[in-house]
Amino acid sequence: MYIVIIGAGKVGQLLTHYLSNEGHDVVVIDKNNIKIGDIVNQHDVLGICGNGANYDILLEASVSKADTVIAVTTLDELNILAGMISKRMGAKYTIARVRNPDYSRQKEFLRDQLGFSMIINPELEAADEIRRSILFPSAMKIDTFAKGKIELVEMRVNKQTKLNQISLSQLSTVTKTNVLICAVKRDEDVVIPNGNFVVNENDHIYVTGSHKDLMRFGLDIGLVHKNIKDVIIVGGSTIAFYLAKQLAVQGIKTKIIEKNRDRCIELSKKLPYSIIIESDGSDENILLEEGIKRSDAFVGLTGLDEENIVLTIIAKQLGVNKSIAKVNRISLNHITDMMGIDSVVDPKSIVASQIVGYLRAKDAPDETTSVQTLYKIVNDQVEALEFIVNEKTKYLKQPLMDIHIKNHILIAGILRGDTMIVPKGQDCFEVGDRIIIVTTHGRLYQLNDIFEDSFYE
Repeated sequence: MYIVIIGAGKVGQLLTHYLSNEGHDVVVIDKNNIKIGDIVNQHDVLGICGNGANYDILLEASVSKADTVIAVTTLDELNILAGMISKRMGAKYTIARVRNPDYSRQKEFLRDQLGFSMIINPELEAADEIRRSILFPSAMKIDTFAKGKIELVEMRVNKQTKLNQISLSQLSTVTKTNVLICAVKRDEDVVIPNGNFVVNENDHIYVTGSHKDLMRFGLDIGLVHKNIKDVIIVGGSTIAFYLAKQLAVQGIKTKIIEKNRDRCIELSKKLPYSIIIESDGSDENILLEEGIKRSDAFVGLTGLDEENIVLTIIAKQLGVNKSIAKVNRISLNHITDMMGIDSVVDPKSIVASQIVGYLRAKDAPDETTSVQTLYKIVNDQVEALEFIVNEKTKYLKQPLMDIHIKNHILIAGILRGDTMIVPKGQDCFEVGDRIIIVTTHGRLYQLNDIFEDSFYE
């Protein structure tokens, strides 16, 4: 694919990394000459310095020949304008980052009337992920498939966890739930385990199943957390707005601490069910005054990664059950793990994965068998993908034990109707099934790519 990325900020840089590594021809446009220089030096891409909504700049980028134009600058209006001009110039697909809640409500209009293929909102997606983590306290991270019917949950094994020193072949002695441990991160290593794999303390396990089974699994293995009823959020960002609004629907009380007076006034008008405090949430004394010790969860949403990490560590030391930090730099994820922070949310990674999944679907030979959902997990070392079985899928109704699957690929779940099936040798694929695949192989475009006799790359 020929792809033009407008904006070399955090999202643009990560997209450039993903898409150039997948072999696409990528052009990056940004006003900042230093950013363009850095991105060209790091990746095999073409860089153009200029305004991404300028006709001459888009002409220089050959937008008329582009398969996809992705506008991810910090300005919603510029992204919308750049997308509209690119579409009129002949770009096949256009994707825009739109963060403002007022514009987000117009997503259907932007798609249907202005021709955008996809509207992405990193802040809303990050709020969704944090909400899921708060509603499932024993999980570090939760990704959803099949419209929420299957979940992929990351959990950290501690000394008290009943899984510690248990081989996966003995999992049924610990829990009878219908789940599958499909990946394990141990220090810097990633394993797609078999039955002989023994779980150790501090392993991160990635488990698929229905929400009900996963909740039961957490109880069975000893990861028990009480339900969260009130949350303190430091930083009155757009993510904080979306999150507080979502939590209010769940009956969870939120208190937002924000330094900027004007932002506090704005939030107090938009969030009648939240308490808005004008103060410096990075001050431990302020946190104590606002009842941090009585709160069930803490979320650090300031503009500084380091500040969010420090604040969540302080919150844990003060007795908060669940601590969550927004971290935009992948290099800091290792630090958060060492510090015992419960969950880390990276908005740019969430939407970059969504875009990669969308483009894989468009780039596949047959879109009806292509990727439905894609997540990059385990520090981007593993992909979890969803496919739908149709008449073109190979080996229909043949037992999985008789089918040769490529190495480093695991069938992590089959959804048939509303029933989650943990795959065993005698199970098979049927038309209409939703299949969850976990792999370190990378670059799977369609379900048939998992089979040993498939040569599509």
